[in-house]
Amino acid sequence: MSTTRRVVDVAGATLGLLLLWPVFVAIAGAIALEDDGPVFFRQSRVGVGGRLFGIWKFRTMVSDAEQCGRQLTVGDDPRITQVGCWLRRAKLDELPQLFNVLCGDMGFVGPRPEVPRYVCFYTEAQRQVLALTPGITDPASLTYFDESGLLTGAPDPERVYVERIMPEKIRLNLEYATHRSLWADLRVVASTVGRVLTSGARRMRSSAPIGSALLP
Repeated sequence: MSTTRRVVDVAGATLGLLLLWPVFVAIAGAIALEDDGPVFFRQSRVGVGGRLFGIWKFRTMVSDAEQCGRQLTVGDDPRITQVGCWLRRAKLDELPQLFNVLCGDMGFVGPRPEVPRYVCFYTEAQRQVLALTPGITDPASLTYFDESGLLTGAPDPERVYVERIMPEKIRLNLEYATHRSLWADLRVVASTVGRVLTSGARRMRSSAPIGSALLP
């Protein structure tokens, strides 16, 4: 990661945390009121160079979700709490990853960090993506912003993810890395914010499935 990009990431994460702390408090309170589980969820992900780190999210599932099903969540998963359903629709469960950015585990833009289980399926060529610092968003996340359309009706969602979606995401990220720039990263962030706002508003007005994502 370049020094300039790291400075921008730290500044952005710091500003975000300073501005959004009331939102953090409100979300934490809502989660705590619903049940007696932890507010945050920390999951092992594979970072740059294959190093494992703990990614932070607001908990959106029952406390023992990982023991009650697969790591990939699809559609209206019964493990998702009522508050968690709303957080996922608004993408607010991802906000704690600002701490990951501040600590240097992630940047704002970079390949979404994968769980070790799925990294085991990487080919030698695909493992090149591990040379890139993972991020909160990336071009592949925009392309597959709504994975539910591909996974919800699939007879084997995990197989579809591993054999079709994951390889294409890796390809898109490796391609982006060849012409990446700070301005390109800013455009990705702006596009992500726009998609989140429009999609969140649309989902809040509908009864559409909440989509799919890795746990929580």
